[in-house]
Amino acid sequence: MDITNNTMVFYGASGHATVVVEAWISSGGKVTAIFDDNEKIKELLHFHVDGKYDHSKYPNELVFLSIGSNSVRKRLATRLQRSFGKIIHPDTSISPSASLGEGSVVMAQVALNAESKIGKHVILNTSSSIDHECAIADFVHVSPGATLCGGVKVGEGAHLGAGSTVIQNITIGRWAVIGAGSLILENVPDYAVVVGVPGKVVRYQEAEY
Repeated sequence: MDITNNTMVFYGASGHATVVVEAWISSGGKVTAIFDDNEKIKELLHFHVDGKYDHSKYPNELVFLSIGSNSVRKRLATRLQRSFGKIIHPDTSISPSASLGEGSVVMAQVALNAESKIGKHVILNTSSSIDHECAIADFVHVSPGATLCGGVKVGEGAHLGAGSTVIQNITIGRWAVIGAGSLILENVPDYAVVVGVPGKVVRYQEAEY
């Protein structure tokens, strides 16, 4: 999972982007440019924000979608015809047998353990723990302090809230949402919103994908 290109274009300049860009800089990367479709945003971490994304600029640079919304990342990744980079903060513990897809970020103090497979455009946020043989699909967000025990499978676009815990061999459905601090002891259906200890389904989201 070595990073061989040390320059990156960032698409997204919100609060999430500040952490992503700092992780990139901490890993030795250089910021080529930052774009955001909200033209009111002019600066991020003392970097100038160049307005709306223009795919004709920096055509040979890797792009990173520094956007917290799983659905927006999917929409943009599907639309853009670009190569995407990946970001790994240097203060992490990553097994050499784990894999990480393009467009994904591993934030500080994450533990990513043996034989885990992380898809594309995934956020493994600060101090989250992904144990052995987990399989995380594309566009997932594992929030700060969340814990996935061994053999957990997470479907596309799911969001695991801060401090949530998923016991071993559980499956989290596509575009499901796990509330902060929840304890997941049973499989979670697609599009379900689950909260509590133990976690219970409280409603279902409208299917966007």
